[in-house]
Amino acid sequence: MVSDVQPKQTHTGAVRAGAGVHLGRYVPIIDWLGRYRREDLIGDVMAGVVVAIMLVPQSMAYAMLAGLPPQAGLYASVLPLILYAVFGTSRTLAVGPVAIVSLMTATSVGALAPQGTAEYVALALLLALLVGVVQVVMGVARVGFLVNFLSTPVLSGFTSAAALVIGASQLATLLGLSIPGDSLHRTLLNLVRHLSDANPVTTAIGLGSILLLVFVRRALGRPLARWGVPPAAIGAVTKAGPLIVVVMGTLIVWGLRLHATASVQVVGSIPAGLPPLTVPRLDPDAVRALLPTAIAISFVSFMESVSVAKALASKQRQRIEANQELIGLGAANLGAALTGGYPVTGGFSRSVVNFTAGANTQLASIITAGLVALTVLFLTPLFQYLPRTVLAAIVIVAVASLIDVATLTRVWRYDKADAVSLLVTFMAVLVRGVEFGILAGMATAIFLYLWRTSRPHIAVVGRVGESETYRNVLRHETRTCPRVMAVRVDESLYFPNTRALEETLLRLVAERPETTDLVLIGSGINFIDASALAVLESLHVELRGAGVTLHLAEFKGPVMDRLRAAGFIDRIGRDRVFLSTHQAMQALGCA
Repeated sequence: MVSDVQPKQTHTGAVRAGAGVHLGRYVPIIDWLGRYRREDLIGDVMAGVVVAIMLVPQSMAYAMLAGLPPQAGLYASVLPLILYAVFGTSRTLAVGPVAIVSLMTATSVGALAPQGTAEYVALALLLALLVGVVQVVMGVARVGFLVNFLSTPVLSGFTSAAALVIGASQLATLLGLSIPGDSLHRTLLNLVRHLSDANPVTTAIGLGSILLLVFVRRALGRPLARWGVPPAAIGAVTKAGPLIVVVMGTLIVWGLRLHATASVQVVGSIPAGLPPLTVPRLDPDAVRALLPTAIAISFVSFMESVSVAKALASKQRQRIEANQELIGLGAANLGAALTGGYPVTGGFSRSVVNFTAGANTQLASIITAGLVALTVLFLTPLFQYLPRTVLAAIVIVAVASLIDVATLTRVWRYDKADAVSLLVTFMAVLVRGVEFGILAGMATAIFLYLWRTSRPHIAVVGRVGESETYRNVLRHETRTCPRVMAVRVDESLYFPNTRALEETLLRLVAERPETTDLVLIGSGINFIDASALAVLESLHVELRGAGVTLHLAEFKGPVMDRLRAAGFIDRIGRDRVFLSTHQAMQALGCA
């Protein structure tokens, strides 16, 4: 009886396990929560608390950068975090408001409605909804690969320029000024013109906040270590810089009544209570106007999030599924749209803090969301006297690290073409805005790629000593055969470079009239399109007319399959196809 029952239990357990794994693929929380270890709880709790301390002031600051009331940032830090924890595949990515997405929100929504109006808030909700829909659709359609067209140099140029724009946009608030400026140069020009009108008390608080933030982040750890403070406590304190300046700035303004006596601008009253249920109004005109920005935010946020998630996952030997990440981020943005927030994404600095603080699973983000929710419920009156200049200081310090000069210098030394695409993106963002900058950078990168691949590297090769190795005759000491020329093509063949291939091969043959055989080496060819096939067939005919026989060597299997299916192999002769260059040279009596 025991032997009869046991297989049934095993089978049932296997079926259930299989169903759980299948469902966990689409709802990853089922996977990691079902295998949650008790020893991971302490790290998740600590990380959740540390990130919450960092996120509360940052979310309010980024909301104001987006042109929204500070509570919008807090609302965007509750349900979106929980939804990403349910559907995202990264164990440590910290989702929420970030500076660049806030800037893109302000730029696009500000073109349709003035800041501070109900229409502006409604459009921000609609933008979050569109971002969520775009990302979910991309994830379901499994088109996450499209983000690969946003190259690292383009992303670096975009990020650096956006950081400058963000920093410049906060200078007026830092100095206590109210000046217009819809672009970087206009903002700086108006700032210089009205610099004498700056509020000295506001300026002092803002600059003091910047200095304190930098000190806490970079210098406070060393004296704390000398005093014997545990490393874990030092890490928590140095990450709590934004909260420290918020508390100190609020106490100073409240205690000295600087909002009344020195006209220091404060946040004011923030509504208490959980995020309200909001249903964005689907205005067709607004949808058409915001959709390009929604697509741009979807790509940029996904690129940044996945890059961070993969980097952190590699340290824990975990796997990130790109298309499921799109669904997770899309769900987070849908949650933001339904709870009074605005577009969110995975933040680099917060994710690193989350990881270093000990996060093991997305339970840390759920704990962070719970703490932010408690803040919204009970602690919002404490922010009434929070100076806006402090929030501006938090944003400026946060984005300063995004200005990436090192990447430019490294890319310039390695590849001038990539450096050009970086600089084009950088300048386009500064001059014309973020969406145009991204498009300009991508277009430049694609154009430079086409230009570069339109001029493939083609090398005449010879035998190295008595080995079976063949290398470029211009780089190595080699032996060649007068009547047989071996040529290696180091690029896939497609319509932009086919004529260059044909012209180069015919020129090489013309320069060596004694040539009777041409061995085309395809070790560097991964693809041949229809245009290239037509050129190869034409080349075969022209060479035959000139008394030169065409041979193929080292062509890869998938390429050979296509050539064979097209009948090209039969036309040149199957006996003229070789697995290696050495075999070809032996068959032709030159080895």
